[in-house]
Amino acid sequence: MSSTIPTSTSVVESAVIKAPLSHVWHFVKLQDFSKFWTALKSSDYVKGASSETDIVKWTFNDGTVVEVKQEEHSTLNHYITYSVITSEPAVSYTSVVSTIRCYAVTSGEAEGSTYVEWTGNFSSDADAGVIQDGKFKRRDALADLAKAAKKM
Repeated sequence: MSSTIPTSTSVVESAVIKAPLSHVWHFVKLQDFSKFWTALKSSDYVKGASSETDIVKWTFNDGTVVEVKQEEHSTLNHYITYSVITSEPAVSYTSVVSTIRCYAVTSGEAEGSTYVEWTGNFSSDADAGVIQDGKFKRRDALADLAKAAKKM
């Protein structure tokens, strides 16, 4: 009998940020994540990477270094998709692909705000702890993004 607990391998976190879409979208570039996400010490392009591929190294305050590859980016539809390609220390799962989508709120009480959704789709070998960690990291990052976008 397996001792692992079955769990969903996807995470969806969202927030309404009280700032216009243009202010929020300004930060949603892999190389600029350290400008809003307080868990990151730096976010820099990887030198020598292919000219056809954007790879950015995220150095976290705890010393973890992750390289992320931009898979998709749309300035028209305001979304970015990226995957983790390396991690030091190594992660316990095979892969994760994440997407951040931003939408202008055009009516109602939150008019003029931005709805942001940050998903993560992990490989089937990710356990419940990995999924929970992904959930809380996204929540913290969305709160940081809201603070940064409001200051613009």
